[in-house]
Amino acid sequence: MVGVGWDQVFAWRLRRQFVAPRGGEAVEEIAGRLVGVQAQVASAAETAVAVRGDSVGSVAAALSAGGLVKTWAMRGTLHAMVPGQAAAALALMGSARTWEKASWVKTFGATPEQVAALVEVVSGVLAEQVLTREELVEAVLAEPGFGHLGEQLRSGWGAVLKPLAWQGALCHGPMRGTKITFTSPGNLVAGWSGLPEPDVAAPGLIRAYLGAYGPATPESFDAWLSRNSLRKTVVRGWFAALGDELTEIEVEGRKGWLPTEFVDELTAATPDDAIHLLGPFDQYVLGPGTGDTALLAAEHRAKVSRTAGWISPLVLVGGRIAGTWEQQGEQVVVTPFDGARLPKRALGAAVERLATAIGSDLTVRVE
Repeated sequence: MVGVGWDQVFAWRLRRQFVAPRGGEAVEEIAGRLVGVQAQVASAAETAVAVRGDSVGSVAAALSAGGLVKTWAMRGTLHAMVPGQAAAALALMGSARTWEKASWVKTFGATPEQVAALVEVVSGVLAEQVLTREELVEAVLAEPGFGHLGEQLRSGWGAVLKPLAWQGALCHGPMRGTKITFTSPGNLVAGWSGLPEPDVAAPGLIRAYLGAYGPATPESFDAWLSRNSLRKTVVRGWFAALGDELTEIEVEGRKGWLPTEFVDELTAATPDDAIHLLGPFDQYVLGPGTGDTALLAAEHRAKVSRTAGWISPLVLVGGRIAGTWEQQGEQVVVTPFDGARLPKRALGAAVERLATAIGSDLTVRVE
């Protein structure tokens, strides 16, 4: 077993995730390295990519061109993903069959049989066209047996539509003015071949996840993917099947797995004590989760993971979360956690990097 410190882990993750140094990679490479960019809030996805190297607006452009797919993926939240990873994530999400659980049926009013019928109807409706939510709902409700689902189908949360996404029946299409649209993944992505079997999809997605957020456990992977909806024995089996492709790493008493190809890089990593500013809903914290106390002290978790699922913009010091920030006009207002040291020059450099990334003149104020 290889042993390293958290300072090395965070330095390695910063580099792997294109945070330090900021690279010039295209949006597809950044999204692929991060295993998706959360896109519940479109501007947050653009910021996540911009601070890592590509320009603001590149996510929207890649979605329009089919280089990225926007769909309900990990944890049931919208992500912009490269097509191959999207297919793998959807296959694994779908394998949990969460819509067949009694609690889901009771909450959303659709039986497993009705969900299966929805998959068939929606797949046919969207096979060769792009529809707004209203148009899609109208087409579904024109079919017998779905009238009682009108309210759920129109809901912006998309709870009844998510199982359809997890089975490859739909994804988000190009915006039509201010309205979202839906279509079949095959309409957007050249050569889309559908969803693989879970056992085929799992190895690549696990390697990609560990290659950005490792060392990590099967439980951490499943928490990131499905909020631990999959059977533990199945997930552990996927890890075990990778054999020598993974190496067990001990980080100050905590054990996890890392792709063997990155072990030398991790052990050679030197601490990065710079300050970095990342936007809201950033994968840097969503990958390991806000409950990871090595990354985010428990007493500060509520300042990052806030009400209504909001994830605050992050201030990183040495790769650890040391505060939050918000933009007020042309000013970045930084709120450090108790005891966090933010040297003026280092913070100024971080704000300058952020300003360059998002194309705005910014000043800073510390509260």
